[in-house]
Amino acid sequence: MTTIVQKPGAQAVPPVGQAEKKKVRLSRSLILPALIFALVLTQIPFLVTIYFSMLNWNQLYPNEVGFNWFANYVTVFTGPDFLSSLGATVLITGSSVVLSLLFGLGFAILLDRKFPGQAIARTLLITPFLIMPAAAALIWKWSMLDANVGMVNFALTTLGLPPVAWNTDLPAVTIIMLLTWQFTPFMMLILLAGLQSQSKDVLEAASVDGSGPIRTFQWITLPHMRQYIEIATLLGSIMLLQVFDPIAIMTKGTGGTKTLSYLLYERAFIGLDVGQAAAFGVVTVFITILVATIALRTLFKVFMNGGDR
Repeated sequence: MTTIVQKPGAQAVPPVGQAEKKKVRLSRSLILPALIFALVLTQIPFLVTIYFSMLNWNQLYPNEVGFNWFANYVTVFTGPDFLSSLGATVLITGSSVVLSLLFGLGFAILLDRKFPGQAIARTLLITPFLIMPAAAALIWKWSMLDANVGMVNFALTTLGLPPVAWNTDLPAVTIIMLLTWQFTPFMMLILLAGLQSQSKDVLEAASVDGSGPIRTFQWITLPHMRQYIEIATLLGSIMLLQVFDPIAIMTKGTGGTKTLSYLLYERAFIGLDVGQAAAFGVVTVFITILVATIALRTLFKVFMNGGDR
């Protein structure tokens, strides 16, 4: 049996297990302030919103505030506007995501090669996503799509076609066009990262084996890009579910463009019904969480099975 003799004045070395526990406690204590700040910043307003959603609180009658528990949610789901707003949300969000994804993939393929002015072209293609949503909506409403002086109608009349009152005759198409223009650069950046992460050796081997560009893209590039396409779809859907500025500025929710976010605004600032607006907000949050959960589960399966493809 070996006896460990400690020198006089030397500090005792704690066992390995205790040292690891001390490191874990230290790391948790360093993260704890940030965690508390994040919880206070995000969860307390959400809990307050849930509390408001259970109140009968219309600002036109400030003396009649009281609990009505789940009556606001019953009004949300049985009212005449919820299903139509949900349909408008699905239509606008889904169409914008799909079109942005297709255009983003096309631009990413074009940028995934060397050519003079590549950096300038990439910067110019990113700029629509950097413009403030309200400013972009104003530009499209007056400079691009105005029935009298818009550039799109000027091009149509030049080609001998009649002008179109986009904001009144085709409001849903107008919103989808704007959102596609604004979110295509976001999709492009994600998909471009996926294209640039491809193994060049695999592409060269496919070229040597006689595979053309279409077959190479179909059987090699697309399977590799599946993860990036799903990530872009997930993030784009979450952001587009919250779109409000273009609808408020361009169409005022008319013509099938009254999404859930705009319906919440109407209940809060036009109807002055705080309780119903809070209920719509809670429902919108849960729909967003549902979409994100389904998409994340799909992504998890993709990443877990990625080596089988």
